[in-house]
Amino acid sequence: MTMNRRPLVWFAVCFVLGSSAAAGLGWRGTLYTAGAALLLTIAAILSRHGSRGLAIICLLGFCAAAGERLWADSRNVTELQELLAVAESDGPRAAYAVRISGTIISAVEVDGDRAQFRLEASSVQAAGDEPLAVRSERLMVQLRLAAQPEQEIAAAWQRGDQVRIDGELSLPAMATNSGGFDYRRYLRSQGIHWLLKSKGAAALAVEASAAEAFSAAAVYGRVDAARAWLGARLDYLYPAEQAGYMKGLVLGIREDLDPEQFNQFARLGLTHILAISGLHVGVFMYALTSLLKMLRQPRERILLILMAAVPFYVLLTGASPSVLRAGLMAMLGLAAARMGKLKDGLHLISAAAVVLLLFNPYLLNDVSFQLSFIVTLGLILGVPPLRRAMPKWRRGGWLLDLAAVTVVAQLVSFPVTIYYFNQFNLLSLLANFVLVPFISMIVMPAGAAALVLSVVWPWGAKRIADLSVLANDGSFAIIRWLADQSMFRQVWGTPPLWWVVVWLLLTGAVFRVLEGYRAGAMEISGTREQSEQEIETAPIDEHKQYGNWKQKEGKAFPVSEKRRTYRPFFIYLAVSILLLVYAYMPDAFDRRAAVSFLDVGQGDAALIRTASGKHILVDGGGAISFRKPGEEWRDRSDPFEVGSKVLVPLLRDRGVHRIDLMILSHMDTDHIKGLIAVIEEMPVRQIWWNGTLRPSEDSSRLMKAALRADIPMYAPLAGESRSLDKETHLEVLWPVERKPGIPVMKDQNEHSLVVAIQLYNSRFLFTGDISVKTESAIVRATRERNLAPQQPVDMMKIAHHGSRHSTGSEWLAYWRPAGAVASAGAANTYGHPHPDVLGRLREASVAVWRTDTGGEAKFRVNRLGIWTLQK
Repeated sequence: MTMNRRPLVWFAVCFVLGSSAAAGLGWRGTLYTAGAALLLTIAAILSRHGSRGLAIICLLGFCAAAGERLWADSRNVTELQELLAVAESDGPRAAYAVRISGTIISAVEVDGDRAQFRLEASSVQAAGDEPLAVRSERLMVQLRLAAQPEQEIAAAWQRGDQVRIDGELSLPAMATNSGGFDYRRYLRSQGIHWLLKSKGAAALAVEASAAEAFSAAAVYGRVDAARAWLGARLDYLYPAEQAGYMKGLVLGIREDLDPEQFNQFARLGLTHILAISGLHVGVFMYALTSLLKMLRQPRERILLILMAAVPFYVLLTGASPSVLRAGLMAMLGLAAARMGKLKDGLHLISAAAVVLLLFNPYLLNDVSFQLSFIVTLGLILGVPPLRRAMPKWRRGGWLLDLAAVTVVAQLVSFPVTIYYFNQFNLLSLLANFVLVPFISMIVMPAGAAALVLSVVWPWGAKRIADLSVLANDGSFAIIRWLADQSMFRQVWGTPPLWWVVVWLLLTGAVFRVLEGYRAGAMEISGTREQSEQEIETAPIDEHKQYGNWKQKEGKAFPVSEKRRTYRPFFIYLAVSILLLVYAYMPDAFDRRAAVSFLDVGQGDAALIRTASGKHILVDGGGAISFRKPGEEWRDRSDPFEVGSKVLVPLLRDRGVHRIDLMILSHMDTDHIKGLIAVIEEMPVRQIWWNGTLRPSEDSSRLMKAALRADIPMYAPLAGESRSLDKETHLEVLWPVERKPGIPVMKDQNEHSLVVAIQLYNSRFLFTGDISVKTESAIVRATRERNLAPQQPVDMMKIAHHGSRHSTGSEWLAYWRPAGAVASAGAANTYGHPHPDVLGRLREASVAVWRTDTGGEAKFRVNRLGIWTLQK
């Protein structure tokens, strides 16, 4: 029976499917899926693909995993239910003054002027109320440091400390853009429901330092201290520009890794090198085994030492999901080898999956957990058949081994990569083939050896580190050059989940065909002698077939089993091409236009998709910095920036391969800063702007980025128009004139580029930051010069984020908009949109959408010219 050959594997598959069903479908969907699983169980028993006992156990595993996840979801709620009800009624930005006592349960991350850690509260006291005792309420604490000396104070806090904090309690932010990052959902998967914000290190008082010496938090605190000490040794051994990289490579400490360097690794699909996983565990076990063999230790003792050392290594490197998987598989394999019952890797990975999900069902939501298991499973199933189908070289066979591993890893990780990260580099295969073995077999062991040796022989450790510094310089140069080849970077919109599943199943089917091809070739070889004897004693028949051979013109030829075996490859290839085309251009036949006013905080950004699939980006948001001279210590290693953290990920999520037209209304930071990252990360064909410069760093950076990218820039005037396709027409309404050259203007608002864009029969008006005075001038100009026929607009962007001095009555009476969008930041200090503006819109019977309260406002335009709101 097929299932009986690998009972643990089938049980693990059913267990994972049960947990997945409960995670994605809820109670009702899980019941339906359980019914389908019951029918499949009956079918497996009746068709004799598995024994009755195994089929029932697999069904029970499915139900147990689903029940565990549903039970975990039902318990994953806050204990502060009364406060939650108040917060939900007051709005997502509501905050409440509290005093909270509890225990720090994570490493304290100090970055610039922020200290962040997780806290398990034992007491919560709201202002004016009695303290409320809680059992296991977890919080994310974000402490804003007031002065540079507070960095050292915060760095001294450690996991296990019992503390008291005064601050403001609020709900984590939800995704306000379609496809955006949902911080609330992310924290909920870790059992965290509240965000505690406070200012100044004085707001936190340490009541007891690791009082419970043997508590989990205290033990982890000692591990954190050991990691920090080892990280300091690497800081001594390596120059500043490489120390953060080596910490990530050897110890899994990624906080000090240069963000730009990480981006270069990410562009080439090399970030797995910096995530401690099976590769690192394997190198660790190989080095330790070699050392023990040199000391002439027997096999049994080596296995026992490895079993004791692997958990320590897992803890020391951060215990991420990927290293947990690798460490658990290693432990199970060592235990099985010690008992003489070691089976194939499928049993190890199956057992590891079940154990980890039993320990924490929310690991299934973790991207590194998914990638680790999918890639490992792919390597186990795919590398052997692919390698056997490849040529056999007497010399250099290791190159083919490496090629097989690289190709299989790329195939199975590809769908997950584009699903979560929306990009793929065609040079990734080459980069992984060349750099992964070099870094894992030379740089990483050298760094680990230097780290260990630095404890007893600092001079020798420094010499080894110096050699690896040269190796790093070479690998960084290669990575930098490959990452800069923008023509090979591809953007993939987020595909549906079924697409990912189909791709993985198709890849598994290809591996099965390769295995079948190898078995068929062996069968042909095995029957060769028998078939030749049959032909020798048989009468001559020109086209008669004997066994696996046929005779033609007195000569024997093998029957073309290979041709029949290769036929599925052409089918799979055709299906793969169709899947790739669909994932790369999912809306190729969609002739609807779309306009999205994105939530970028206190700023403007609108993405337009035309009927022919072209993209227009109007402004790009950007946070204004109020940093004073001498406060450079507040700078964070990877600061939040709207362009790289919000805008570019949203464009990739929606499959925007290039920007056909970028419109800069004016050069204020809150309109252009986010566009710098867009220009650096994806192709832009043309830029429209107002023809002026602003004396600011952001304006200068934007112009330099556009010049480096060789993007044509054009400054249109009122009356000019352009058609991107037959259904998309742009008409410029302001400015009407411009000074010679490129003037530098600090006040940019009244020089905003005002553009009307018509999609089919619907008109959208983009107004920049003009005031009532400029609005009147535009109305006069359009009437006098007949620049735009007086007809209503369907949707208007409210000028200057809803400033009191914009969107006047004359402006509304002239354009008669059916709807308007206010692009403003939540709880902004400017009071945008102003109540007076909202009152004028209400008097004019204009429907209003606000990004500060409703998030992204998205509209579709159909062929009849009717726009519809789509959340």
